[in-house]
Amino acid sequence: MAGIVPKPGISSEPSRRPIGEILIDLGILSEEQLKQALAEQREKGGALGTVLKDLGLVSEQEMLLALGQQMGMDPIDISSMNIDQDVVMKVDRMTAEAYKVIPVEFSEEENTLVIAMADPLNVHALDDLRFLLNCNVRGAISDEDSVRAAIDRFYGASNSESIEDLISKIGEDDMVEIGEEDGELDASTLETAANAVPVVKLLNLVLLSAIKDQSSDIHFEPFEDVFKIRYRIDGALLEMKSPPKSLALPLISRIKVMANLNIAERRVPQDGRIALSMGDKAIDLRVSTLPTMFGESVVIRVLDKTVVSLDINRLGMSEEILGQFTELIHKPNGIILVTGPTGSGKTTTLYACLNAVNDISQKIITTEDPVEYELPGIIQVPIHSDIGVTYAKCLRAILRQDPDKILVGEIRDAETAGIAIEASLTGHLVFSTLHTQDAPSTIARLVEMGIEPFLLSATIEAIVAQRLVRCICTRCKQAYTPTEEEIYEIGFSPEELADRKFYFGSGCETCKKTGYKGRNAIYEIMRMNQRLREMIIDKKSTELLRAAARESGMTDLRNAGLLKVFDGITTLEEVVRETLALE
Repeated sequence: MAGIVPKPGISSEPSRRPIGEILIDLGILSEEQLKQALAEQREKGGALGTVLKDLGLVSEQEMLLALGQQMGMDPIDISSMNIDQDVVMKVDRMTAEAYKVIPVEFSEEENTLVIAMADPLNVHALDDLRFLLNCNVRGAISDEDSVRAAIDRFYGASNSESIEDLISKIGEDDMVEIGEEDGELDASTLETAANAVPVVKLLNLVLLSAIKDQSSDIHFEPFEDVFKIRYRIDGALLEMKSPPKSLALPLISRIKVMANLNIAERRVPQDGRIALSMGDKAIDLRVSTLPTMFGESVVIRVLDKTVVSLDINRLGMSEEILGQFTELIHKPNGIILVTGPTGSGKTTTLYACLNAVNDISQKIITTEDPVEYELPGIIQVPIHSDIGVTYAKCLRAILRQDPDKILVGEIRDAETAGIAIEASLTGHLVFSTLHTQDAPSTIARLVEMGIEPFLLSATIEAIVAQRLVRCICTRCKQAYTPTEEEIYEIGFSPEELADRKFYFGSGCETCKKTGYKGRNAIYEIMRMNQRLREMIIDKKSTELLRAAARESGMTDLRNAGLLKVFDGITTLEEVVRETLALE
């Protein structure tokens, strides 16, 4: 999880032995094979290690062994080692799993811990552990399977230090307690508290747990007598054991240090960013601070590319919806709007759409606030409103860059909407988002902004409303019979649904007793046709537009959700919670 601890300055590295020479000394490669690989490298380019692996001359593990020796690490066989338990427990299980390491030896005299590493290139692990353990840390090379087996063998299920255990220990330790008399603490005092090892260790565990549980947000909330930490998993907030109130300021200061924010300034909101790497995963954390009556509230948004699927075929769309999307995103021009509340998956859907049409023949430019995920081959422009770089200004500049397709992160005002319309009229396909309850009401929202109905009629190709509903946990999924009240609430009678099967999650360790694991999107697509365009020009009401769209084949959000219920994917409760019943 590189980046959790600020790194010291990097000194100049000593000269290293060539990787080919090391492989020959290890007996893995012959001189003739090395010459063959060097000739291939001269002809085709690329790193020598990659060339050797492509030629089948060395395996991935053999290359890691050689790289480790190149970096001064000795190979070590931990499969049969009997490691002292006191040495093992110098690193908790969660950290060992994140870094893919296992402690093997500790020298009191030299204050040095030797760790077996699966990845010799993860030098950040050594830096982080030096800081956390306040000792020298030296790496040795082992293979990943052996490290994983050793973690299971020496830690076991009961030896993993939990956040609750760590909080209990810190609660008894006054070393991190500092006062908060009206903001009079200077930066050096705050930084000392933020760098206290128990604080660093607790925050690392909190972040590791959140990433491991695939949380989308982490909330640090100070109140008068309590300091709460909550995770948002699958759209619902779960509370962990509350740390002592005295830890609020050190923990929040620690987050601000990591995000390069001003730790001495606690009166104004601040925004920052933390880049981490956990194993082979790159993770981006967006930090937002907000001053409250009892200290700063901090929310960290977790952007983990491995959790979010940007493949349009893996968004949970039915064949019918996928077919409509595929047709829409290949249109030459027009506007496609995706609407819904914050956290409903709008950006993920649009990213997946852009990925689906991203090829060498298309110039695609996005303007976002902020850029959430990097998309290879697509030009992405961040918004900086504080220096005047707004959506409208960016969109004007983008039109001079000869794009084929444009993504506008959000239409917030008439100026941005007007330029998006201009772009679509001049031959561009524009994707954007808007905050409305459903697809038909989007027209009224745009008219309220000051956009002429005839322009909306001429440019909008489709409006997509979406929600995310939690999926029933497959480990504890059970059939049940809903009550008559539940059935009437969704607009049916018990007789109409007599042959339908309904399911719910009873709660287990996999889903943290919630009954839900993962989320799935439901969609409402209002595609424009001649009748709808004429109704928009005539300024017909939202109710009439909705009725006409249904007659044209639109499935509203409530009924789209019920289809997921009938398929056993989600529950009635989820659909009722996330969608409106419309007559």
